[in-house]
Amino acid sequence: MTPFTPAEWHLIRRLDSPARVQAYLNSLPYNNEPKPAGETLRSFRDVVRRGTAHCLEAALAAAVILEQHRYPPLVLSFESIDKLEHVLFVYRRRGRWGSVARSRDPGLHGRKPVFRTARDLAMSYFEPYVDLTGGITAYAVVDLDKEMGTYNWRLSSNNVWKVEQMLIDYPHHALPYNRARAERWRAWYRAFRARHPDRKPVCYPGRDRWSALPPEYRRRGYAVELPHPR
Repeated sequence: MTPFTPAEWHLIRRLDSPARVQAYLNSLPYNNEPKPAGETLRSFRDVVRRGTAHCLEAALAAAVILEQHRYPPLVLSFESIDKLEHVLFVYRRRGRWGSVARSRDPGLHGRKPVFRTARDLAMSYFEPYVDLTGGITAYAVVDLDKEMGTYNWRLSSNNVWKVEQMLIDYPHHALPYNRARAERWRAWYRAFRARHPDRKPVCYPGRDRWSALPPEYRRRGYAVELPHPR
């Protein structure tokens, strides 16, 4: 007997590819964890019920959906210099790595399955991760099924904080953090936001390898270019 409700199963059957899951997550309002509820870490079931998700909630929802289409429930966790981490669902197709993700920043969404290794995929986020304070320093690919055991991270009606703690404690692989390069991109980001305070940059190197962005970043006139740092 399926553990999913009819509505959940209908959604799962419809979202039968990473691209379709990305489109679904793009359609959801970002969960800014407003008061009085405050911080949340909802399972797939509660994401569907409430119709909103932040980055880790989106990664868990993608893992549950695509697990039903024979993708292992893998997530990639980043560590950042400002302790503001990001998590995405990752997968392989024809030996190449791609991702599904949701974020408040356009450059931290999904990637097409074109990357030779998980490390190459992680490095594609280097420039878009640099904002006023951030910068990725390490990553880890984690099998949720293996690490979480019998813990009900898929369908729980409660916050699944144990997943977050597991990712915090999990050993990460260091990535090269070029401080001078990061600071050039930080200055570029700061200049962009000063000129365009109502938007965030979408024109980065490697933009052609990104998955489709949410509608708010695709509206006419949103993309504004600024010469990249050297």
